[in-house]
Amino acid sequence: MADARHPEARFAAQRLAFRSEPYPTLATRRDRLNRLAEMTHRHREEIAQAIRQDFGYRAEAETRLAEVATLHQAAAHARRHLKRWMRPRRVSVPWRLQPARARVHRQPLGVVGIIAPGNYPWNLALLPAVDALAAGNRVMIKPSEHTPTTGQLMATLAERYFAADELSVINGDAATARAFAALPFDHLLFTGSAATGRQVARSAAANLTPVTLELGGKTPVVVCADADLDKAAERIAFGKWLNAGQTCIAPDYVLVDQPQLGALVAALERAVKRFHPDGPAGDDYSAILGDSQHQRLTAMLEEARDHGCRIVSLGETVELRESVKLPPTLVIEPTAGLTLMREEIFGPWLPIIGVDDLDTALAFITERPHPLALYAFTDDVGVRQRLLTETHSGGVVFNDTLWHNAVPALPFGGVGESGMGAYHGEAGFRRFSHERSVFDQARRNPVGLLNPPYRHWLLRMLGL
Repeated sequence: MADARHPEARFAAQRLAFRSEPYPTLATRRDRLNRLAEMTHRHREEIAQAIRQDFGYRAEAETRLAEVATLHQAAAHARRHLKRWMRPRRVSVPWRLQPARARVHRQPLGVVGIIAPGNYPWNLALLPAVDALAAGNRVMIKPSEHTPTTGQLMATLAERYFAADELSVINGDAATARAFAALPFDHLLFTGSAATGRQVARSAAANLTPVTLELGGKTPVVVCADADLDKAAERIAFGKWLNAGQTCIAPDYVLVDQPQLGALVAALERAVKRFHPDGPAGDDYSAILGDSQHQRLTAMLEEARDHGCRIVSLGETVELRESVKLPPTLVIEPTAGLTLMREEIFGPWLPIIGVDDLDTALAFITERPHPLALYAFTDDVGVRQRLLTETHSGGVVFNDTLWHNAVPALPFGGVGESGMGAYHGEAGFRRFSHERSVFDQARRNPVGLLNPPYRHWLLRMLGL
């Protein structure tokens, strides 16, 4: 069927298939998860090669860690807990309605659409698919047009491991993505920029399609007075320069007690040198995806330099045949009006800002849009409590970065400007399910006493 590759035809086929199997069995769902995990594991070398080609260069270890291992872990977690997730959940019934019973029945939604970005092209396309398939849905994926080699590999492997009406991959340009977003999905998940997320939400609204938006934002790091600066620098360096900063939950700027700013800068220099002794030219440092991102990042840094910011470059730029490796770079004390302090950086630049105290740091964070993550280095219980209660973010990590995303049982999602809705694990299963209320009336029950004509003495006795 040549037209089956068109989004509308593929959607119609999936909708029809779902109607013929509206509640897949536990065995069917586990089989789909097994096939997804096998597809990733068996072809991990091809996946790494495709991503490397799209990026110009992607460190293979980063692909294994962030693309392959995470998907395996998520699929294994879903398989292990799926039986419990599918079980109807009993709920209590008010005494006035007893002996009736009530429960919540989790039902698949139908056809779920996923629009994926290019920074983690395998992970962010298929990780939501794990949750959607576990919940019993059919899935359509639109990979990023910025990673065409990976998208084509995904489509080829999906056709080999799945029927088109189970899981389908639709490649194409921005026009294809717009047509994809306009389909009447039963749920649509988008990962990417806030600007594109707004367009996706508008398209989905025409069909009253519920959406989950994972949008990123400017993730802060707070380095408190009691922090071990060497440990903090090591964990910040890992989180920031994984994938050359092209991670939606990468540290975006650092707030540190003013007297410790110089020491933190020195600790970051040491950490980067340990991680990348050969600089960006080394095998473990990735390239920037696409020329437009390269130009955007270059302009951002030049603006900061023109405004008198101190720039500390921790390596040299490496020109590749079709891409570029930009070095880890610290921007010291940038002003609030600069582009790199107004927009998500999504690259290897890291602003470092000195603050007078915790109150100043909290004010700096809370007067800005809610980020997707917040990182803080402190062992002070009181400080941790203030950060948890006085700020908003999608997730919080103390004394590390990124790793909350690797815990399948933790919901992952944003709040406010950083997105809406969460998935991963049971949160993802529930996101792609309809929690259906079920009320079982007993054969013999007293509710008939509440029929008209109303017995007012009875209503008073019942406290109504």
